[in-house]
Amino acid sequence: MLQKLTAEFVGTAFLLAGVVGSGIMAENLTDDVGLQLLQNALATAGVLLALILALGPASGAHFNPAVTLADRLLGGIGTPAAIGYVIAQVTGGIVGVMAANVMFDLSVVNWSTKDRSSGNLVFAEGVATVGLLLVIYGVVRAGKSDMAAFSVAGYIAGAYYFTSSTSFANPAVTIARTFSDTFAGIEPASAPMFILAQFVAVAVGVALIRVIYPAARPETDS
Repeated sequence: MLQKLTAEFVGTAFLLAGVVGSGIMAENLTDDVGLQLLQNALATAGVLLALILALGPASGAHFNPAVTLADRLLGGIGTPAAIGYVIAQVTGGIVGVMAANVMFDLSVVNWSTKDRSSGNLVFAEGVATVGLLLVIYGVVRAGKSDMAAFSVAGYIAGAYYFTSSTSFANPAVTIARTFSDTFAGIEPASAPMFILAQFVAVAVGVALIRVIYPAARPETDS
């Protein structure tokens, strides 16, 4: 379990350092918001791909309480382990954002003032999270686990653009991004509704997974 929790902590920390750090770098490189988003999306997808490939064998590379909760509801992980995963993910994410702040000579804790409270953004978070869960568990239950890292990274890169919220799709990411008043930030007051939408999406996503893939297929299936 120590191995798994360490992998979840480290993986989520590096993921958030990638998300927030690349956002800060993008702001430093250009004033074009579209180009900033492109840079942020590509960097996030690249970091996520590498982290899933590197740490997936150790913990399953959840890096996301929504994924862990879905795994618990689908019977893939026990309750004590799920609680440990969520604690590791949230604390790791916060540490990763703090590290990104320090790397770019900002205060360790730099509370975000970026308002993301609009209803359409909250709805987008639900959509983004359902989609992420369908991609993860669809690929795995279809017997294509070796493609999961590429599928998830590709989905996140695309979801940065097709969702108005830019697809946080992760309660740990949402909490951690309140700690940086930069391109990728979200003000603390906006975070609770994002998190609620993400957890509601878990229920929807799990229900869809059970209908579409009621049981995992053998890896040899095409």
